[in-house]
Amino acid sequence: MYTTFESTPRYDGFRMPGEFEPHTKTWMLWPERSDNWRMGAKPAQSTFVEVANAIAQFEPVSMGVSRAQFQHARQMLPPQVRVVELSYDDAWIRDCGPTFVINDQGEVRGIDWVFNAWGGLVNGLYFPWDQDDLVPQKVLNIEELGRYRAPIVLEGGSIHVDGEGTLFTTAECLLDEGRNPALSQAEIETVLAEYLAIDKIVWLPRGVFNDETNGHVDNIMTVARPGEVIVTWTDDPQDPQYEISREAYEVLVHAQDARGRKLKVHKIHQPDPVLISEEESQGVDAVDGTLPRLAGDRMAASYINFLIVNNGVVVPTFRDRHDQAALSALQEIFPERKVVGVYAKEILLGGGNIHCITQQQPLGKVG
Repeated sequence: MYTTFESTPRYDGFRMPGEFEPHTKTWMLWPERSDNWRMGAKPAQSTFVEVANAIAQFEPVSMGVSRAQFQHARQMLPPQVRVVELSYDDAWIRDCGPTFVINDQGEVRGIDWVFNAWGGLVNGLYFPWDQDDLVPQKVLNIEELGRYRAPIVLEGGSIHVDGEGTLFTTAECLLDEGRNPALSQAEIETVLAEYLAIDKIVWLPRGVFNDETNGHVDNIMTVARPGEVIVTWTDDPQDPQYEISREAYEVLVHAQDARGRKLKVHKIHQPDPVLISEEESQGVDAVDGTLPRLAGDRMAASYINFLIVNNGVVVPTFRDRHDQAALSALQEIFPERKVVGVYAKEILLGGGNIHCITQQQPLGKVG
């Protein structure tokens, strides 16, 4: 039954599980905004289908789709993907959707963070965003799961956890003036501790160069398993990402997690710079209040923006000389899972990647 709780997840015995823990399904939202996705989002829709297909090899997928696109999406998606009519502003369910929490009895609930399109009227990426802010309520209502309405602006892509009390984030994002300008870092930490049941926060200074989300952590590093993390890397000292990745690496190798462990840190070399072409730029509708896609702009391409699923890992690729090395390295890090690459430039052109367009729902009690 759908209930909104006035308490906090930690008080009620709930925690945010690691992405590597078992899922019941993955949620996605169908892209259609012509002011963000080129050519009426048709190329992006094809890539979303490929991502959904890749995930569906391992676990169920639910796709939220607008009324206008429902029949089209149902035709394009395989029958094993559930299509649910849902209104929203854009397709980034990692950021606008619920963050799921679980207790020791296997009960699942969801956190409904305040969403303001990555910065609101200060530096947000579009207006309005009111339908995105309702997505958690809608998903939790469909799933008949309890809800917590959190008191801060936060996107799911700005946090990673190890499921054992440690949270990873970036100061660039969580302390950005467009999110929670009235709150100090300590006050934000208190909210995160109460809503995610975490005891230790590892703050990275910055996210990936040119990341329009103000440096989401899910593009620069991720958690493979407790005590083990992966960071995006470049060996080119002339690349603006070089110093950013070195900073992150230094923080991670000197950090201890909530259980006092030193972290094992893997490096995955980034793709060569991925730029927006003239054709790709011209395919996007120009609308006041929406971030433009300009030819020659460098996008925040990273192999780290992958999704861990049941027995699998779904990884963005870029038809780049580093693709195979990244896939091979990830297969070594995840020997118990099958690593699957999906060519994902069309998602990147919209501003994110595979992790950004997905939200895992953890496995709850059975029966």
